[in-house]
Amino acid sequence: MAAATTAEVPPAPALRLGGLTPLTTIDFPGRLAAVFYCQGCPWRCGYCHNPELLDATAPPGLPWERALAFLKSRRGLLDGVVFSGGEPTLQAALPAALAEVRAMGLQTALHTGGMYPGRLAALLPCLDWVGLDIKALPQHYDAITATPGSGGRAWESLEALLAHGTDHECRTTWHAGLFGVDELLALAQALAARGVRRWALQECRAPGAPAWALSEKHRGQLAALFPVFTLRRA
Repeated sequence: MAAATTAEVPPAPALRLGGLTPLTTIDFPGRLAAVFYCQGCPWRCGYCHNPELLDATAPPGLPWERALAFLKSRRGLLDGVVFSGGEPTLQAALPAALAEVRAMGLQTALHTGGMYPGRLAALLPCLDWVGLDIKALPQHYDAITATPGSGGRAWESLEALLAHGTDHECRTTWHAGLFGVDELLALAQALAARGVRRWALQECRAPGAPAWALSEKHRGQLAALFPVFTLRRA
């Protein structure tokens, strides 16, 4: 009788990275960090800052093994790693990647658009900080992301983040051609009403984006809504 054979289990897919920033002092507040840029995003925002990362099927620009080797070479010099993108939560390999980084004694941060609220909620215990993009009020999302229903998912992610209590920042990249100052003020009021305490308003740098039309009065109104309010100009 032939001996039974054990089927080989294929290795789990590694996180697909497009590249890294070796050192940042601004992407993970209070820490010296590296940024890993994850490939793939299901949304198609017209003002995307990293369009080269959108294709989830593209060959990795940086193999995961090389990324880990880089971190090992920076032991004692870095405090943490930021997983950015693209959209990191698109990849099933992200939880394992976070675990590997944390096992090296490094803290972990995530930049996300919040398109997978269930996945984000599951990741929060493994994260020290989250930067959550809230692009607009829910009714404006479909026109921005070219993805039906995207606004509801992003705001559901916000609720999960607030409920868990992970340190975080909400940020909005404002393209004044997509919604005006009145809608921006309404967005800020909605965020404050839900308990957001730290909000950053970022100027859209896409070609052809209208110049900001925020008066000093508008800026004061926005700043008054949040304990921590930041304007980031291009």
